[in-house]
Amino acid sequence: ILFMGVFTMNKFEMKNVIENTGNEVKKAVSKGKDIVFDSKDKVFDALDINKDGRVDTEDIIVLGLRIPGVHIDREEFLRKQFMKNYANDVIQDAVKFNPAHAGITVEEIDNIADQVIQYERNCVSGISLALGAPGGVAMVATLPTDIAQYYGYMLRAIQKLSYLYGFPEINVENGVNIDDETMNLITLCLGVMYGVEGSVASIKILSNALGKGVEKKLLQKALTKGTFYPIVKKISRWFSVCMTKQVFAGFFRKAIPVVGGVVGGGITYLSFKPCCDNLKKSLQDTALCNPSSRKSFDEFDVIDV
Repeated sequence: ILFMGVFTMNKFEMKNVIENTGNEVKKAVSKGKDIVFDSKDKVFDALDINKDGRVDTEDIIVLGLRIPGVHIDREEFLRKQFMKNYANDVIQDAVKFNPAHAGITVEEIDNIADQVIQYERNCVSGISLALGAPGGVAMVATLPTDIAQYYGYMLRAIQKLSYLYGFPEINVENGVNIDDETMNLITLCLGVMYGVEGSVASIKILSNALGKGVEKKLLQKALTKGTFYPIVKKISRWFSVCMTKQVFAGFFRKAIPVVGGVVGGGITYLSFKPCCDNLKKSLQDTALCNPSSRKSFDEFDVIDV
């Protein structure tokens, strides 16, 4: 009887323990959900630099440009690339005008571009191995930094490739007050990298216009209010949707931490090169870097600006 009493008492105790444990688990889950949703809001707020209620190219560009070392000095970069194989007068011409104008072959420019892409790719592939380790809610503190570093390297690649293929200095040294022309030019490049419709044709049109010596004021107007502006806005909207999906769709995953292809070092290594290759390909055959290039049927002069 005593044994049965003890057994009966233990059975009731066990039932109470199970019930209490279940209640505590429910509380913990509910609290965890609150933390996660609160964390998602904090991530969004951290990425929404201009506080307009969405994360778009402007936020990503400003965030990336805040990373030390992102700004590439055009003259310094070009001199470093060509100093081994070319005389100073050739380098001077490349700096004053562009590498193609200095007589540097497209093949050599392409080769240097491939080296640039590989270098930046190697750098970006390891940025989040340490940052991405915690996973879960702990990722909140590191996520904006991770994204900033990823796009910081992408902005470095944009500058280097643009300079190799003939573009003038991109005004990003300040990193804080970026003018609309610069912001829209970088946005076009990001659109090309990610294959946003209309961006490839736009960057080729812009490059050809620069190659033909179209007045700078006209190009500035085209970038800020005219021909290219609708494409820029389209790219910005695409990024807004894409970034929101990438950040929040992956928030609950631990195997592939937040932002999918951005955070994982190995995945980043695979995703970075195709983006840069897209930009390189769009810049290769234009009047700016290849005077003998032919204008394709989908390119047109900068008009109605």
